[in-house]
Amino acid sequence: MRKTTELKRLIHDRELLVMPGAYDALSASLAAEAGFKAIQASGANLVACHYGVPDYSLVSAREMAEHTGRIARAVAVPVMGDADTGFGNAVNAYLAVREFERAGAAGINIEDQVIPKRCGHLEGKTLLDFDEAVAKVEAACDAREDKDFVINARTDALSVAGLDEVVRRGNAFLKVGATMVFVEGVDSVEVIEAAAKRIDGPVAINMVEGGKTPKGLTFSKLQEIGVARVSLPSTAMQAQIQALRTVFERVRAADGIEGYEELLCGFGVAQRLLGRDEIFALEDKYMARLVGGAG
Repeated sequence: MRKTTELKRLIHDRELLVMPGAYDALSASLAAEAGFKAIQASGANLVACHYGVPDYSLVSAREMAEHTGRIARAVAVPVMGDADTGFGNAVNAYLAVREFERAGAAGINIEDQVIPKRCGHLEGKTLLDFDEAVAKVEAACDAREDKDFVINARTDALSVAGLDEVVRRGNAFLKVGATMVFVEGVDSVEVIEAAAKRIDGPVAINMVEGGKTPKGLTFSKLQEIGVARVSLPSTAMQAQIQALRTVFERVRAADGIEGYEELLCGFGVAQRLLGRDEIFALEDKYMARLVGGAG
C-alpha cells in the first residue's frame, strides 16, 4: 500500500491517529520504533533544529521538502510534511505540493495565516482573506498527482475570528478537496467538541506542552469526541533540549566521560538504530569473498 493511501486510511479509521512531531531522520526513527503509525514532520521544530531560527516563514519550500524527504526515507510509516502558508500565494502552494510529493511525503499541512506566519499557540496572528485562503487550499488540492496525497487544511481562525469562522473556513476547505481540517490553537474541550460536530469531515488538532492545549485532555477523550488526528509537534524538541542540557551539565562536572551513563542510550544502541547491522550484512554478502580471495 502506498504511504499516501495508508495515511488517508488511518485518518478515516475510527481509532484516533496520534502523530508525534519529528525534526530529523533520527527523531522519526525513534517515533516509529515506539510504535506510532504515522509521523508529522514539524515545521517549527525542523527550522529550530536545523537552522536555529523561530517559526517565522524563514525557510523555503524546497528546503522544507528536502528535509521532509530525508525523514520520510528513514521510516516505513507515512510522514506528513509542513507546508506552512504554502510559501506564498496559491500558485506557490500548488508548486509546494509538487515538491513535497516528489520528496516522498504522504501529505502536508497548509494554513490560512498571512506571511510571515506565527506558531499556532502564540498570539498576534493575521488571517488571509476568506476567498484567498480557500483558493490556496484549492490550488494545493489540484496540484496532487497522487489522489490520496493528504491535504490537511489548517485554520488559525479560532483566536482571531472565533469558532463560527473556523467552521466556515473548514467546510469551505473540504468542499475544494481538502482531506482533513486542522483546527489550530484549541483551548477548551468544548471548542473541540463543537468543531468536530460542525465541520463536515475529519478534524485534526495538535497538543502542545505549555501551549494552549486544555489541561487534562487525553487521547481517549479526543477519540470519544470524534477527532480524527492529533499531532504532538513540540514534544520531541522539548525533550531534546531538556535531555541535552542535563547531560552537558553532567559532562562539565564529570572531568571525563564517566559518571553519567544512565543518561545515555549506549554506543551500540545508537549504531543499531542507524542501521549498522544491515550494513555489516551487506559487507558479509558482497565483500567477504573479496577479502578472502586477496589472501
